[in-house]
Amino acid sequence: MTPLIIAITSFCLLVPLYVYFGYPLLLWLFTRSRPAVTHRQEGNLPSVTLIISCYNESSVIEEKLENALAAEYPKEKLQILVVSDGSDDGTDEIVLGYEEKGIKLIRQEGRLGKTMGLNLAMEQVKSEVVVFSDANAMYAADAIQKLVRNFVNRDVGYVVGAALYTDGEQGASAQNENLYWRYELAIKSMETRLHSVVGGDGAIYAIRATLWDPLQQQDINDFVNPLQIISKGFRGVFDGEAKCFEETAGDFGREVARKERIVNRSIRGLLRVKEAMNPMKTGAFAFEVISHKLLRWLIPLFLGVGLAGSIILALSGYKLFLLISFCGLVLLGLALLGSLSSDKEGLSPWLATPYYFVAVNWYAVRGILKALKGQTQVTWESARPDREHN
Repeated sequence: MTPLIIAITSFCLLVPLYVYFGYPLLLWLFTRSRPAVTHRQEGNLPSVTLIISCYNESSVIEEKLENALAAEYPKEKLQILVVSDGSDDGTDEIVLGYEEKGIKLIRQEGRLGKTMGLNLAMEQVKSEVVVFSDANAMYAADAIQKLVRNFVNRDVGYVVGAALYTDGEQGASAQNENLYWRYELAIKSMETRLHSVVGGDGAIYAIRATLWDPLQQQDINDFVNPLQIISKGFRGVFDGEAKCFEETAGDFGREVARKERIVNRSIRGLLRVKEAMNPMKTGAFAFEVISHKLLRWLIPLFLGVGLAGSIILALSGYKLFLLISFCGLVLLGLALLGSLSSDKEGLSPWLATPYYFVAVNWYAVRGILKALKGQTQVTWESARPDREHN
């Protein structure tokens, strides 16, 4: 029985190490001899529709509209649509004030969620390319031009830009999120060189308009839509020079709740487009999506079994598992101390990082369990303080 426990425990402990360190290392090994940039080419600028999704964004929508109008893109080739999910705080009235500047409001009644709003907006799109954005994501002036240049390659179906945080050093949660996001951007770049970046980014990503398929209300659009595009035989690329800027949640509680919602909707979406995990259909992308997404979402389950097995083996006299158990319990202890603090934004890194790691993984488990129960949240309050989003 003991050899079986050792095998199961070792496997469960190795999976997180593979996801966080082994997978990036393999990406580096697979792509180190490939050109750093393989997908950017200049060509004729296509017609573009910028779709801005919002719900009760009166505090930021005017800034976003001015930002969109300042884009360095031919005005005759750029249409700006704002889809409002039943906003009732004056957002729509602000948008209507920009009609003379060519911005069109599409109002969705009944608070149906962002995905249904995008379905509604896409019915009015006649351009070659669509760029999706959120109301709080402020684009660099050349961001749209940087995105669309990648579509000169006919095998490129979607392009993801770099969403950068403007408050990454202001608090413990922002610092942890900013560190995590820099790690993610490095992985996105390597995934592009191997095959395709996994998933989009609701703040800044673009697709060929003809590749849009209407989504179900429960779908998370910037994950399911790219999966559908990959399944059609196209690639998805990350262009780090196409930049937008936004704030982090700025609060641990808001950030981990956002993680729960993302995992909840994303794991459902992956199961709905499960052919994306078939290497016979999507090639190396199957390796990417399983390693980057599926296994990462399951990390807390592997860690839980691994820690339990380590404790059992430690009590049986195995010194290595005694050390692993000790480290695991110390991590949980530090996370507990962090959770008890009344000022989580002022936590030292010794408490903030363990707390953030444990909290994010715990809420990921909650998201998975809800998905398995058929519970999917299609609308939610924004992670940003004093603002809401759908």
